Amino acid sequence: MKPSVVVVGSLNQDIVVQVEELPREGETLMGIGMSESPGGKGANQGVAIGKLQACVSMIGKVGSDPHAASLMKSLQQAGVDTRYIMTSNRPTGLAFVTVDRAGSNHIVVIPGANHELTPEDIDSQRQAIEKCEIVVLQLEIPLKTVEYTLRLAKELGKTTVLNPAPAQMLCDEILRFVDFLIPNEHELQSMSGMTITDASTLQAAARVYLSKGVRALIVTLGGKGCCYIDHERVQTYPARKVKAQDTTAAGDSFIGGFVAGYLKYHDVDLAIELAQKAAAITVTRHGAQSSLPTWEEVAAFDLS
Repeated sequence: MKPSVVVVGSLNQDIVVQVEELPREGETLMGIGMSESPGGKGANQGVAIGKLQACVSMIGKVGSDPHAASLMKSLQQAGVDTRYIMTSNRPTGLAFVTVDRAGSNHIVVIPGANHELTPEDIDSQRQAIEKCEIVVLQLEIPLKTVEYTLRLAKELGKTTVLNPAPAQMLCDEILRFVDFLIPNEHELQSMSGMTITDASTLQAAARVYLSKGVRALIVTLGGKGCCYIDHERVQTYPARKVKAQDTTAAGDSFIGGFVAGYLKYHDVDLAIELAQKAAAITVTRHGAQSSLPTWEEVAAFDLS
């Protein structure tokens, strides 16, 4: 059976507004433009993995509305198996994204159907997890469902990847079921309660999670690249230099690239290399899933 991935997570329709600069508190700005596109951290990561030609399924919930149809179509076009996505009485999740000229963004998420995904739903789709090699989760679904899924995945001998976004405190019970924890530096600071100012403080914050049972951390650092930390080594990887247009889905692209690479190579360094190329391409484009690169584009990255 071909090695595969299951993404358990959120599906949102993104409402994107372009502005010259992000608004300050209490400020009203005139926008440049607006668009809608499929998004959600879970769906983005599923599409990112599918576009990189890895075998991937998704478990999640949508409403019975036009936004759901848009999301399902985008996943299927990327090669994602959507048979494990369920329908809720609540509307499909929405994300309101404000993007400035420099590519920086603010995001507000209305969870909708995503908050209806329960441990019982995971049990009902257990066969997807039984058949896969890697299980990927984020924190846009209920925390009790994240914990239940991680525990089940480890009981079944799967490799687990957790993107702790949006950042929140995680109990030790969750952390001991995580193989790869992939936060950005701001999420790591928020989760750990430690001020991160340099490589030393970043490593100290990461080691808190290693001591709680996490196998390894990959901390993404935006334009500074990323840092891999496990019990035996610390390795930094400089970022690929590109002109950023929109950082929306950059983290999801990195995670999709890492998971697809790890599934293919079972080598952390090669997986991170693929992840960085994917993220570098993503930030040169606008949108979420529409900005995620194909395998052919990533393979040609160094040739451009």
